[in-house]
Amino acid sequence: MRVLVCCALLFPEAALADTIVATSRVTAVTIYPQGAMITREVTFAAPAGQHEVLVSDMPGSAEPQLLRVTSGDTELGPFTLREDRLPPRVDPKSPQMLAAEGEVKLARVALHGAQGRVAGIKAEVEAQQAQIAFLTGVKMDGTGSTAEGLSAVSQMIGTEVLTARLAALAAEAGLPAAEGEVKEAQRALDRAQAALQSVSQADDDYVALAVTVTSKGGEGHLVVTHSVFDAGWAPIYDMALDRKAGVVTVQRGVLVSQYSGEDWTGVDLTLSTARPTEQSEPTRLQPNLRRIAEPEPEMSKMSDAAAMEEPMPVEAAAVVMTAAMSYQGDTVIYDYPTPVDLASGVENLRLALDELNFAAKVVAQAVPRYDATAFVVARVVNSGAEILLPGEAYLYRDGALTGMVEMDSIAPGAEFDLGFGAIDGITLTRDEPLRAKGDRGFITSSTQIEEQAVLEVENLTGEVWPVRVLDQVPYSEQEALEITWSADPAATETDVDGKRGVLAWEFDLAPAETRSITLNSLMTWPEGMELR
Repeated sequence: MRVLVCCALLFPEAALADTIVATSRVTAVTIYPQGAMITREVTFAAPAGQHEVLVSDMPGSAEPQLLRVTSGDTELGPFTLREDRLPPRVDPKSPQMLAAEGEVKLARVALHGAQGRVAGIKAEVEAQQAQIAFLTGVKMDGTGSTAEGLSAVSQMIGTEVLTARLAALAAEAGLPAAEGEVKEAQRALDRAQAALQSVSQADDDYVALAVTVTSKGGEGHLVVTHSVFDAGWAPIYDMALDRKAGVVTVQRGVLVSQYSGEDWTGVDLTLSTARPTEQSEPTRLQPNLRRIAEPEPEMSKMSDAAAMEEPMPVEAAAVVMTAAMSYQGDTVIYDYPTPVDLASGVENLRLALDELNFAAKVVAQAVPRYDATAFVVARVVNSGAEILLPGEAYLYRDGALTGMVEMDSIAPGAEFDLGFGAIDGITLTRDEPLRAKGDRGFITSSTQIEEQAVLEVENLTGEVWPVRVLDQVPYSEQEALEITWSADPAATETDVDGKRGVLAWEFDLAPAETRSITLNSLMTWPEGMELR
């Protein structure tokens, strides 16, 4: 037996008047990006004196180190989690479970009734067939019988056989419908049993919390908090672009899951951005002792260099999204407004949080160097007061799903770009027209390279598009490597987003219109050097 002690002192067990077995109810859960803190309430009745309250339905995933017990009406002594020599687990049945059990009983009664109707039809058919067999097997002995008598018997047999056959046919006509009722009743029972299984809270992996209490007599209450590791939440976004209105609507939500081994029903849910399971302090620097010594073989030098490397700082995990923001100290939390049901291990519950609307500048962004079509890109400003935290974003353009991206955190006031899919009607080409003709257009020597590219954007749609074309020229950080370039027409922007050599052109492109851009570059370097 292994006993996990959560308090430093334990009273002798012989001093306890008796053991009171109780169950708990999960009332509130705070979920972190990884892990959760669970609050349970325990009610028990005890005479005055000292007792042991044994809470028999603690999940096996409970972390003993963070177990805490409080009470407003009972004096508490030491407490411990027991993993062995446990009483049988008795779970109070939830209203959902009672309703599911009732549906299973009703479905079984309906199935038995349908099966009985099928059996009755088959029995009727068998009885009529037996009567027919008997009548057709009758052998008439003509000795001593008149012709009239034989004729009467023959007619009676024929009539009875006909009546029996008609009755059998009538019964058989109802058999397909009755068998269909049996199949439907069986399906209904299967559904009811599946529903019962889905709300079942029993789990074989459980432990018991033993708490020493001194009661004043009557009803007592305990509040137990403990943590589980196998739970978490992550943000999720639906981002819909209304291109004509120039608006991106952001529907924020969260995906919540837990694998604690028990279902949470009707709990008060809090989502927190705190990360108690991760690094809680900055990485510590160690003294950097340097020394000199006689030269050593290369392998030894490599080993020393690796040994002297300082530990890399551990990156903090991405802060996770919340909405309707409030603060606990400087930690962002979100209290979900209605009670929540969350089953263990069977669902990734999506909770809707709120909706935001951001103005968007929409362009057809074109990169002819790599792409054959332009793409709809919306430049959006987070005009809200809250940070948009990292998560999956599903993108919709004018109602149609166009893709999914992993979004980084977006601070209030920050700009960000979202791509909403290709525009098949805006085609791109990038040619180097003189390269194939040798030295006339693509001139190269041991110390010089000259290049020319022609970019074309054609609008095959029926509307005017604001276009933003991106391309690049090489750049140098060495004085000896000289690079010059020119563009016709001139670029609207250079060193786009701080990226040296990246150029942008912006213009409106009418239906059936084509725009061309010519880009030239020249690289020159000293004799005896090579370009890399």
